[in-house]
Amino acid sequence: MMTSGVSTSLTAYPASAQSGAADRRVQSEAALSTAEQQAVSQLAARDAEVRAHEQAHVSAGGELITSGASFTYQVGPDNKHYAIGGEVSIDTSPGATPAETLDRAARIRAAALAPADPSAQDRQVAAQADRMAIEARQELNALDNAEPTRNGERETALARLVSQVSASPPDQPQIDTYA
Repeated sequence: MMTSGVSTSLTAYPASAQSGAADRRVQSEAALSTAEQQAVSQLAARDAEVRAHEQAHVSAGGELITSGASFTYQVGPDNKHYAIGGEVSIDTSPGATPAETLDRAARIRAAALAPADPSAQDRQVAAQADRMAIEARQELNALDNAEPTRNGERETALARLVSQVSASPPDQPQIDTYA
């Protein structure tokens, strides 16, 4: 089962093995010093925070996410692995058109800033998306400003053709088809 990029498998053990494992876990937890128990609590809290942070990116990024969350782990005093860092890959390429690029930039920014406490890297990705959006808006403005010129050029060319057609006598004799 895939959950936030972490593979989890369930294994069935006979009842005697399960009770033995539970007894060892209780003994190992009781064997931890107060400082070790505090470290385990801190690692567990960090693990939950990291997983929630990366899941926020995945949820907000949608189809722009190119890979699920990957984590960096630390082994705690209880010999369990705790996520202490993570990352999610996102496609930051521009769209096919300036309008599509503007839309992608907004979604990239939203995904980067989705966690409650964005990291410095998250803020850099959001800034990159902002620059992408600015460039896309400039392209859209340039296209909008060029459009009236193109329309004006078309109207001028059309008027020139109309005046040439109406001003010059036909080179070929006309046939009267209404006879």
